[in-house]
Amino acid sequence: MDSALFCTRVNILFLLIALCSPCKFIQSPMDFGPLNFHQTTDTSSLDFGRIVFDSPSAVLRPQSPKEISLLLSFLSASSFSKVTVAAKGAGHSIDGQAQALDGIVIEMDSLPPAISIHRGRESGSSYADVSGGALWIELLRESLRFGLAPRSWTDYLYLSVGGTLSNGGISGQTFKHGPQISNVLQLDVVTGKGEQVTCSPTESSELFFAALGGLGQFGIITRARILLQDAPQKVKWVRAFYDDFETFTKDQELLVAMPDAVDYVEGFILPNEQSLHSSSVAFPSHLEFTPEFHSNGNDRVYHCIEFAIHDYQVENTDVEQVVTEISRKMSHIPSHFYSVEVSYFDFLNRVRMEEISLRSRGLWEVPHPWLNMFVPKSGIREFKDLLLDNISPTDFEGLVLIYPLLRDKWNANSSAVLPDGGGRAEEQVMYIVGVLRSANPATCAAQCLQDLLRRRRRVAKVATDPRIGAKQYLARHPSQGQWQDHFGRHWDRFVARKAQFDPLSILAPGQGIFPRTYAASS
Repeated sequence: MDSALFCTRVNILFLLIALCSPCKFIQSPMDFGPLNFHQTTDTSSLDFGRIVFDSPSAVLRPQSPKEISLLLSFLSASSFSKVTVAAKGAGHSIDGQAQALDGIVIEMDSLPPAISIHRGRESGSSYADVSGGALWIELLRESLRFGLAPRSWTDYLYLSVGGTLSNGGISGQTFKHGPQISNVLQLDVVTGKGEQVTCSPTESSELFFAALGGLGQFGIITRARILLQDAPQKVKWVRAFYDDFETFTKDQELLVAMPDAVDYVEGFILPNEQSLHSSSVAFPSHLEFTPEFHSNGNDRVYHCIEFAIHDYQVENTDVEQVVTEISRKMSHIPSHFYSVEVSYFDFLNRVRMEEISLRSRGLWEVPHPWLNMFVPKSGIREFKDLLLDNISPTDFEGLVLIYPLLRDKWNANSSAVLPDGGGRAEEQVMYIVGVLRSANPATCAAQCLQDLLRRRRRVAKVATDPRIGAKQYLARHPSQGQWQDHFGRHWDRFVARKAQFDPLSILAPGQGIFPRTYAASS
């Protein structure tokens, strides 16, 4: 055995003994051969949700995937350790999914943020090779230098590549190009056994599809090859308002049925004035829309469609005319149709403006009891009614996103879970609904937050019943039985993949899916 590797394993053994002790052992950075472990900090047990705070015993900030491999190789070979490991990207989880209670958190932002752009020749595809710890905003900036950009995005760009690919990665482009996990050509993954594997749809394909949408259960993504397209110069950004839910969803489905003309479709439910303001912070035009949310003693709810068209600024293309033709097919409230032209970068980075606004008011670093659900088209009206029954318009702070997705843009081999379409042609359409609320401590103390969490659980429980048939996105279920219900007919495949790539359940303990097991002693 290589002497350096032997010394490293001995050093990690001492670390594991320390981790198994009842007290926190690492009080300062400690050098275990090539692995440099750090003491825990406030950020290692903190995420965007600020609901779960599970502190690890140590933090690893790797300089290369090899260090991750060394750690997982030793843990998978240990016959006594039950240490778990969680990979943490930008820390944007809601319910502690990237935490590891008394385990080891790997902070992926320490990996070199390498980004390499490759422009396809003739009919070849353009792509970017990017570190799993890099942020999507970094990839956007670098790819635009070559006139290119990824096809599929998330709304917020300050998320890690490996993090969103471990979940799905959705935004208003998903109806057209599929989620981010449908736009990956190749991955480098370190499995729970410590194996470093390059995989693709044709090479080690089972691991490739397992890792995409796999909640970090099968391996840690250290590099991804992302499909790119030519980037437009400008974007025509449009908003239209509605006072009827059926008309609103009908127009959304009209737009996603026009992929040759429309490049992005999202929407909002507006239960109060605050939600209207929050959804409009980034829109660079004055909206002369002053709805009556309270009329004749009744609360009224409005809706907003947001869509966009790329402008490559080529001859014989009139984007304004395209917008006009589309608007004539829509049934929005008369005179409440607004459009602006912005740069492609500013459009994609629009949520950053909302973040700056929230930070300025002290509303960014607060609890976020978010709920995200995929809802079948057949159940979307009932889900909307359920949601509004559990939202108080007088005190709701945040956004309610709602927009259609198309099932055939998702690869069924990935680990991502969608509602069962039941084989019905009309269920090609499903919706993503995101209840993105904030719990301002100044107006919503601990008991109030617990009430919001109870409401969230109530909505999720009713919505996942077969009557509506929804599935949670970015979920954390409290028991394996509920995870089994979540995966449904795909549960056996998920379990088999776990047994193949992380048989001791070392990885991603924060999801709460599989309990840690011991290695069989020789």
